[in-house]
Amino acid sequence: MASSPPPLSGLRVVEVSAFIAAPIGGMTLAQLGAEVIRIDPIGGNIDYRRWPLSPDGTSLYWTGLNKAKRSVALALNKPEGQEIARALICAPGEDAGILLTNLPASGWMSHAALSQSREDLIMLRLIGNSDGTGAVDYTVNSASGFPMATGRGEEPVNHVLPAWDIAAGLYLSTGLLSAERVRRRGGRGQEIVLALSDVMLASVANLGYVADVQVNGAVRPPMGNELYGAFGRDFAMSDGRRVMIVAISNRQWRAIGKVTGLTEKLAMIGPMLDVDLNDEGGRFEARHAIAAVLAPWFARHTLAEIARLFEGSGILWGPYQDFGQLVREDPRCSTANPLFAEIEQPGAGRILAPRVPLAFSGTPRPDPRPAPRLGEDSDAVLAEVLGLSTAAIGRLHDAGIVAGPDGR
Repeated sequence: MASSPPPLSGLRVVEVSAFIAAPIGGMTLAQLGAEVIRIDPIGGNIDYRRWPLSPDGTSLYWTGLNKAKRSVALALNKPEGQEIARALICAPGEDAGILLTNLPASGWMSHAALSQSREDLIMLRLIGNSDGTGAVDYTVNSASGFPMATGRGEEPVNHVLPAWDIAAGLYLSTGLLSAERVRRRGGRGQEIVLALSDVMLASVANLGYVADVQVNGAVRPPMGNELYGAFGRDFAMSDGRRVMIVAISNRQWRAIGKVTGLTEKLAMIGPMLDVDLNDEGGRFEARHAIAAVLAPWFARHTLAEIARLFEGSGILWGPYQDFGQLVREDPRCSTANPLFAEIEQPGAGRILAPRVPLAFSGTPRPDPRPAPRLGEDSDAVLAEVLGLSTAAIGRLHDAGIVAGPDGR
């Protein structure tokens, strides 16, 4: 029996973007089988040379966020280039006419202007703040409250993970599919606007921190690597490594006592502090005493010994590791994990690349494909989507309106 196509096979999305959020949204759709055409200005957008770089100057950041897409390079500062972009965005077909962008949507690229060419246009647009003012992940994060609750003191600690950009990218892909479903049912297109700061605000509220202030007058304080509301924290080991241990359920809590042989000593903490250690809140209140009992045991063991003792025990734990240790030591970051396969990425060589993390039982998730070279698909897309002849495409190259992977 022939295998079924990928989930989003046949869907065409045009992406005009830079940096993280919109490219992640587009890449997620591409990894699910959609044809995602990224349009960049000739020479690349402002993210094209973003660190980290390979030895030949290829941006590993850019290639990482644009896997499985097709690349078209146009002179977007010229009317002729804008017209070609408009034609690609508004090309006919029930599975086309979709634009994803986080760039200013004004002039020729506004929804009002583009929908004159295609009334059922779907346009996903990311902005900074809901009032239209600018914001990026770092400025949104600083206002979220999380840097003030990270670390151990009063000085804020920025997380290096661009969490709001990543979440926004996934919201964009979800919003796009929702709008496409609406259009398929009723034939209506629409513009969907997502504010990066609203992604942050929704997340803070959804996690209960807004309500905690309103209901309890409480502001979560910084507490280092301790888990808020239950027992969890890091421990140092004899080989200099550290592990994170978490006990949310009673089963997990009992497993810690059993493996360490400290069940009886841990049980003594409850009566001494007048807390119920069978309740996660009680374990949180007693966290310092619990840690004092457990710390010497961890200090006598190495990471390898901990891994062996904890295997199959039901304990929730994980090692602290840097990016190098993740790649070299963690089997989850290897082809032993069905998420990964090796690809040949132009400019970078042979690297691990993830499939989309979703595993479907009835439809395949496509194998990872490398990011294109800038302008790699310009000629093919103009021929396939717009029906331009080789001669017409050649004249556009000569006029500096279109560029291929060699920049010409």
